[in-house]
Amino acid sequence: MLPRDGSVGPLAGLRVLELAGLGPAPHAAMLLADLGADVVRVERPAGKALRLGPDGATDIVLRGRRSVFADLKRPEDRARVLALAERADIVVEGLRPGVAERLGVGPADCSVRNPGLVYARITGWGQDGPLAQAPGHDLNYIGLTGVLHAMGRPDGPPPPPLNLVGDFGGGSMLLVVGVLAALFERSRSGAGQVVDAAMVDGAALLAQMTFALRGMGRWSDERGSNLFDGAAPYYDTYACACGGFVAVGALEPHFFAALLAGLGIDPAGLPAQDDRTGWPELRARIAERFATRTRDAWAEHFAGTDACVTPVLTFAEAATHPHLVARRTLVEAGGVLQAATAPRFSRTPGREPAPPRAEREPDTEAVLRSWGVRP
Repeated sequence: MLPRDGSVGPLAGLRVLELAGLGPAPHAAMLLADLGADVVRVERPAGKALRLGPDGATDIVLRGRRSVFADLKRPEDRARVLALAERADIVVEGLRPGVAERLGVGPADCSVRNPGLVYARITGWGQDGPLAQAPGHDLNYIGLTGVLHAMGRPDGPPPPPLNLVGDFGGGSMLLVVGVLAALFERSRSGAGQVVDAAMVDGAALLAQMTFALRGMGRWSDERGSNLFDGAAPYYDTYACACGGFVAVGALEPHFFAALLAGLGIDPAGLPAQDDRTGWPELRARIAERFATRTRDAWAEHFAGTDACVTPVLTFAEAATHPHLVARRTLVEAGGVLQAATAPRFSRTPGREPAPPRAEREPDTEAVLRSWGVRP
């Protein structure tokens, strides 16, 4: 088991002040906390609404940090938060552009007290540009970049891909990369800076390989006609006899050969793997075979082969898969299934996930004392 005392992880000793928000900013703060940073979340006095779901369940994205409560419209509370920022290495803020400045805790307010501070800001549209003040959500951000249009079948609208691409892949992950890069630069210059992480920028960056293929003439803007968007019969999902699905990723020729062999399909007389005119025939033959057995039967059948066939699991099923169990990819903390700390480190493992604190004001005095701020 990994330690939980806050003294472990590659970011042990790093102080992070998180201005409470929703979505990508708390997720980024969670990642930093998982890796050992001392993360303190500043919540409004009515902040319990940000910690709890409608049924009273604690938000597990808030794991790994302590909280202080402050009304930033009150001078004494604002002064307390600025005193914490003075002692922090990083501030994480996910408010609409200009809000932190109006509250008196923007980058200028904090960096004048702490020139080495990395002030990390995450928004959907970025700190500037015509849409900077516009509302939006993950679907809006990825829709503007071309990423959403590239997803889905040609005979239907693009499906919402959860909120993984904009909020978390292009948002919180990009923010953490920016924070770590700014900390590395600070180790040489001694100076902090502002990190402007926009989900619209990050979503576009995640699609760089697609842009590369498009630039080489190997990707079409016509949805459902490309290698990775479901057009290729050897890179898609297939229904099985039980109603479940398998994922097939037999891209390379030797993987494709293993797929056909496992399905009992004779390649003689079949269209070539990359003959697009023959893809409908290949798809029909592959789909016909997968429909003859259950998902789990196919998973067992292809286990140990190079066909790149795996079952499509639910979250509950994923928790019991032998590989994920062996790596402890998913764990339970407080009875709630969740992702474990990642990535792994050989010398400085991150924290073992533990349930977030659910009390209304559990840590204020302890935080102020440990950070050297007078209550």
